Amino acid sequence: MSLFARLGLRTREQRAWAMYDWANSAMVTVIVAAVFPVFFASVAAGNLPPETATFRYSVATTLSLAIVAILAPVLGAIADRLPLKKRLLGIFMGIGAVATAMMFSIGPGGWLLAAVLFGFANIGANGSFVFYDSLLPHVAGTDEIDRVSSAGYALGYIGGGLLLAGALGLILHPEWFALPMANDPDPGRASLPARISFLAVAAWWLAFSIPLFRQVPEPTVRKSGREERARDATRTAISRLAATFRELRRYRNAFLMLIAFLAYNDGIGTIIRMAAIYGSEIGIGRNALIGAILMVQFIGFPCAILFGGLAGRIGAKRCILIGLGIYTLISIVGYAMTTAAHFYMMAALVGLVQGGTQALSRSLFGSMIPRHASGEFFGLFAVSEKFAGILGPALFGLMIALTGSSRSAILSVIAFFAIGAILLGMVDVDEGRRAVRDLNK
Repeated sequence: MSLFARLGLRTREQRAWAMYDWANSAMVTVIVAAVFPVFFASVAAGNLPPETATFRYSVATTLSLAIVAILAPVLGAIADRLPLKKRLLGIFMGIGAVATAMMFSIGPGGWLLAAVLFGFANIGANGSFVFYDSLLPHVAGTDEIDRVSSAGYALGYIGGGLLLAGALGLILHPEWFALPMANDPDPGRASLPARISFLAVAAWWLAFSIPLFRQVPEPTVRKSGREERARDATRTAISRLAATFRELRRYRNAFLMLIAFLAYNDGIGTIIRMAAIYGSEIGIGRNALIGAILMVQFIGFPCAILFGGLAGRIGAKRCILIGLGIYTLISIVGYAMTTAAHFYMMAALVGLVQGGTQALSRSLFGSMIPRHASGEFFGLFAVSEKFAGILGPALFGLMIALTGSSRSAILSVIAFFAIGAILLGMVDVDEGRRAVRDLNK
């Protein structure tokens, strides 16, 4: 039995769809989480004070995610009315891949170019996720959608981890590839292995996206008697989004769950995006940073499965609260961190809870919404899942500006976990599920 079959991807379309997770996760691991943040701090912004470099990186992160958060719901709504899902996915993917490839040209002191290209790479990746997710209901039936979605998630861990491992080998042992060493007196030559890894990400992203464009058909859309214009589609779709949000408010516990998720997932996203550059700022070596983040990839998948088993015994809500407690500990470890061993400790804790907390959040929300509107409700959940992380980096940058210290900024992330835990504590899961059962009878 093939790897795809073991993961539950039974059709050619499902396998092609899931391969995009394999493709884009290289960008998430190498550009967002591991290599580029360290490169930004040590090369592109190496002539700036460390706190200033971290602040500018957080601003670039916040602005790019804010742009996507504004554009994506409207573009996604249009794509539900017009046959444009694959085309828009391709446009955003192209923007992200080209920006990633252009990172090869960043030289010492080129922090502005680095910030701009990082912003476009973020916009491209997160914009493409909207349309990638929207294809899922068209390649998987209701009885298999969770399994297919999880398989894509698993392939993302594997694909992103493999390319990050390759990038780590390139950076740690450039002599294997006849490349300059890190101690080369020319900063441009010394950074060549990292910059080549950016080219590798762009090539990986584009190459493994081909199956989706070749084998996943563009979903058909309903026509209202004539070909709908983009302006009409936008107006209608925005009205539907507003109506869906109003209906969600009728389900008090599901609504509370969504708001709680927005809060604590902002903290999770901040740790993912800011950990490497923060570690670089306080003096953790580049190799230790990248190695620790690589460790997260291979710890995360099995721990997500174990978390799911624990939820079957004590409930998803309690598991998520345990996860938020561990994330609070992660923030405290980050505040006190001074050595590479501390960073590895923090990475191990992240790997322990990252996948499980997010997966259980999705399933808990899904258990408290009506089946007849699950697609629309999960549309709101997907937007919050992909674009939570805007306020966290913004708060991170604000705390640096106010205090001049990134340590206080990393500690401030605890506020998101605390608010999320309080709101989640108010969710009555049994009542929420009972209301949905009564409605579905």
